[in-house]
Amino acid sequence: MVSDEIWEYRPTAGYRAGVDLVGYRVEATDGHIGKIDKHSDAVGAAHLVVDTGVWIFGRHVLLPVGTIERIDATTETVYVARTQDQIRSAPEYDAAKHAGEPSYLEQFARYYGQPRM
Repeated sequence: MVSDEIWEYRPTAGYRAGVDLVGYRVEATDGHIGKIDKHSDAVGAAHLVVDTGVWIFGRHVLLPVGTIERIDATTETVYVARTQDQIRSAPEYDAAKHAGEPSYLEQFARYYGQPRM
């Protein structure tokens, strides 16, 4: 498997270019985990930022789009191939670091099981 595949949509995920996933529900393999707060289609770095909590108690975590199993546009739900605990335990998303550090995504690639080259 090529290292950048974690940052690309699976052919079977059902993603259509240009569709904004912000606001979609996110379902882990074992239940609801949050809503998509940000969606990026950046080539070689496509990802979702998921708000995992209610109101001010939530965390924002980054999910590479390669973790998406399926997108249901009818119910506006994204199903990911990770458990709730795996997502909750992910490094917290920091927008300032993401914008200023080119290697920022490496920690997420490592966490989700695939080093970024």
